[in-house]
Amino acid sequence: MNTPQGCTNLKLRQLTRLVTRHYDHYTAAAGLKTTQYSLLSHVEKLGPIRPGDLARCMQMDASTLTRNLQPLVAQGWLVVGAGEDARSRLVEVTDSGRAKRAEGQRAWKQAQLALNARLGTEQVAALHALLDAGIACFDADANADAGDE
Repeated sequence: MNTPQGCTNLKLRQLTRLVTRHYDHYTAAAGLKTTQYSLLSHVEKLGPIRPGDLARCMQMDASTLTRNLQPLVAQGWLVVGAGEDARSRLVEVTDSGRAKRAEGQRAWKQAQLALNARLGTEQVAALHALLDAGIACFDADANADAGDE
């Protein structure tokens, strides 16, 4: 078996930047960044949802989520309203947000097909399997750490 060479974090960040640039090229036609499309998709699927729960689902910290929500709220695609009590908030997608997400989904689909063609569907499937296994390992560690509290 081969021993890994170099820094895994650096390699993942390089790949992530390249793949993000690829998807952003396509989603820009819908007036969205890939991160915005992802956020709209999560809120449509899971919402109305508390910001903290959304941040956990998306594996991001709360301050990053807040920053990423602002332009979508300003565009009228998402609303942040009152939650179950005076201290809580809920994020919901609006009708115009659903329409924007559908537009973004068409662009995302083109990006995915172009990526599959560029890398090969077998390579993409293998990459997904490897990434899913890595995510599961980190999720298992996080769940074990939560049980220690």
